Amino acid sequence: MRHPLQALGRWAFLPLLAATWWLATPPAAAQDTAAPQASAPPEPPPAAQAAPPASPPQTDGPPQGDQPQAESPQQVESPQQVDHAAATDAAGAEASPSRAGGDRAERSPARRERPGATSSRSAPSKKRRGDINPCMTPDPGWGVYDRWSRAPSIGQMIMPHRGGVTKRGGFDLIIHFHGHEALRKEFVKTAEGAVLVGIDLGIGSGAYTSAFSAPYVFENLLDSIERAVAKKTGKKKAYVRKLGLSSWSAGYGAVEQILRQPAGKRVDALVLLDSLHAGYADEQQRKLKVAQIEPFIAFARRAAAGEAFMFMSHSSILPPGYASTSETADFIVKQLRGKPRGASRRDVLGLDMIQRYDRGDFHVRGYTGNDKPDHCAHLGLMADVMRVHINPRWKTPKGRR
Repeated sequence: MRHPLQALGRWAFLPLLAATWWLATPPAAAQDTAAPQASAPPEPPPAAQAAPPASPPQTDGPPQGDQPQAESPQQVESPQQVDHAAATDAAGAEASPSRAGGDRAERSPARRERPGATSSRSAPSKKRRGDINPCMTPDPGWGVYDRWSRAPSIGQMIMPHRGGVTKRGGFDLIIHFHGHEALRKEFVKTAEGAVLVGIDLGIGSGAYTSAFSAPYVFENLLDSIERAVAKKTGKKKAYVRKLGLSSWSAGYGAVEQILRQPAGKRVDALVLLDSLHAGYADEQQRKLKVAQIEPFIAFARRAAAGEAFMFMSHSSILPPGYASTSETADFIVKQLRGKPRGASRRDVLGLDMIQRYDRGDFHVRGYTGNDKPDHCAHLGLMADVMRVHINPRWKTPKGRR
């Protein structure tokens, strides 16, 4: 029997429409929710640039925080709307800078909104490199992967038509929250055989926090994925070998809950694409509610020590009433007694990098940009994250058509 949330997969476009609303509503992180601290992973290295897609942009559902149709801070638009033209240092690899990023784009006046959202005020459109709308990118096809399957208890999954599994049945898995179709278009460009599960639960990080607050939900999800892989490959004892979590915009709500749970200890890779917000304990002094991001700080420490991999990107969007992704990223770096260094580099989908931090397998990339397309553009970083960091780290069995 399918899980009730599974039906949500049919409405992958809703997160994109809700993105605008989400940008105007405070995320769950803005609320008081303390939980046990999780261990943090090492930092990831920078990624190299990729060429922009040649096909015309499509209107897919972008992350719920930057949909072209709606603005909402906690929503995660679907991956279908966010396809990047050129994946460069997104993953952490250094590319030759050809243009200075300059100071961060002007931020919109703060409003009372949830963390994870862009400003609800409309910003003048700007010409994008390659004339591609980051929220409506071209579809590169499916590569070695089959189409979406609704086999998981929640969300949808894609896996290689053939291969991608060890002789003993081990397979690598990335579970992405918010904007699954847009992320899929980036994932298939460079993924070599890992299984991808995409989950979109609607507007705001609260939907993700609530859905995964009970540990059995994530455990059941993993079990259902293993059963699906076993059925497709004929390997009765198929099991998750390497596990990664990824989120865009509001999707961090699910990641926070999972990292606090026993199953969170299995996570080897964490990717946050303009996706981590927090509430303020004191808004006037810009003091964060640290308890809300403790699991991420712990994981960052693990990554910095080389025990795991973690990649964070942030825009220069200033959401109203709660901490921006740049504030949470800077706070985590300070907890590691580090300091971001300036950078000047042109990146995917018109993003301009202005700062970076690398320690061990923990990597942070900061960009200019304060509008919805800038938020969507961060999904384009996934292709390089896979190619530069996760593929070499996991050595996933090759998938094939």
